[in-house]
Amino acid sequence: QVQLVQSGGGAVQTGDSLTLSCVASGSAFADYSVAWFRGRSREFIGVVNKGPGSTWYGNSVKGRFIISRDNTKNTVTLEMNDLKPEDTALYYCAAGRRGPYSYSSEYEIWGQGSQVTVSS
Repeated sequence: QVQLVQSGGGAVQTGDSLTLSCVASGSAFADYSVAWFRGRSREFIGVVNKGPGSTWYGNSVKGRFIISRDNTKNTVTLEMNDLKPEDTALYYCAAGRRGPYSYSSEYEIWGQGSQVTVSS
């Protein structure tokens, strides 16, 4: 069983960059896919596959956001570049033994959320 703790949220201006971190406690972290979602609707941001991890991204952030994982540190990061006001949201990381999938219902373990606010 894995527990996720997020950090790195904050307030930035349009065009800035910000990186969120999702740190897992517990065993077998490398066996989980880890996805990022945002907002009330849990819009799909992207996911990194289990193991070394290939990545897939939602269309709204493709080309701007980068997801990476370091299994030696039990950490997944979301690097957000060229931020826009419409990126303002509460961001969640989520882990699942299946996948990778783009649906929030496919993930069983969730972080507490990180607020990102982008001003114009």
